[in-house]
Amino acid sequence: MDNRQINLGDALLAEIGSALKIVASKARASKPLPATSAEPNKLTDEEQRTASALMRINHAGEISAQALYRGQAMVSRDPELRQHLLEAAGEEQDHLAWCETRLSELNSRPSLLSPVWYSGSFAIGALAGLAGDKISLGFVAETEHQVTAHLESHLNDLPADDHRSREIILQMRDDELRHSTHALEKGGSQLPSAVRTCMSLTSKIMTTVARHI
Repeated sequence: MDNRQINLGDALLAEIGSALKIVASKARASKPLPATSAEPNKLTDEEQRTASALMRINHAGEISAQALYRGQAMVSRDPELRQHLLEAAGEEQDHLAWCETRLSELNSRPSLLSPVWYSGSFAIGALAGLAGDKISLGFVAETEHQVTAHLESHLNDLPADDHRSREIILQMRDDELRHSTHALEKGGSQLPSAVRTCMSLTSKIMTTVARHI
């Protein structure tokens, strides 16, 4: 067995440990929760259900984002790109923790399918990484572009009085947009329209299921 096979095996074992920690443990943020406003009014039951569903979708998205980046980073041969991807994954960890906090405040829970979202996204990320650095960065840019669009729609769908969720989503949107811009600046190539459409359909399935389960 050559060193490359050994190193890949060690990396995969390390990623399995990271996956278990991300999916099963309470996320810890390195940055303060963006939501600094107190609720001016108590949300109605319907408003609380709406806000909970949206934050559960966002939580599932952050689980997937970490898995995508870590899958790409594991197979990347460029140390600089690998570090960039891991730093982006670290920022998604902040988002994950913020979503968990808000879900708890809303007396709700994350998606029960987090292990599915993580494992599927990790595999997709690894495949994107194996396609080469330009494709990998282009995948980051397109993923974050689509996530930004989802977050924009959530800002429209949130109850008017849910300022805490709104502040969290606004910060997440700004961070995701920055990730997309950085990926293009580093040389990411635009993905074929068929790939972008497939990514959009996959995202639609996840958001629809995560809303309820």
